[in-house]
Amino acid sequence: MRHSALSAREARAFLLQRDFDVSIIDVLIDRFTSRGWIDDAALAEQLVYIGTSRKSQGRKAIALTLGQRGIPREIVDAALVSLPDDDAERALEYARTKAYGLRDVDFDTALRRLMAQIGRRGYSGSIASTAARTALTEQRGIGGVRFR
Repeated sequence: MRHSALSAREARAFLLQRDFDVSIIDVLIDRFTSRGWIDDAALAEQLVYIGTSRKSQGRKAIALTLGQRGIPREIVDAALVSLPDDDAERALEYARTKAYGLRDVDFDTALRRLMAQIGRRGYSGSIASTAARTALTEQRGIGGVRFR
């Protein structure tokens, strides 16, 4: 038994796997949608929230997740419009959490590894580079004024 919300496409595939007749599937999907039990827009909003607040994902990764779940393109676009344009801030926040684990490797290696981690979260190369460099510089105390 599933406990997570399904998109209309996922629900259709689920019923097809269980050998339901196609005409019955269409009736069920329409009924579930009209009652709000299947709501692609609400699911998209939920996935955007999870992607940004829990997984520290960037816009590209969230869009990919929505597409993989079978949410129609117009709903994906509407959900991404509501997404705040704070990719750089979220990437930096994520980079700061990961920078400490790279303290024992040289700066260039740490930078490469951290940029790759951030990139896998769906951030662009320029955002990943800036966030990684900033987080590592802060963590290592490079630059700025130093007092003894």
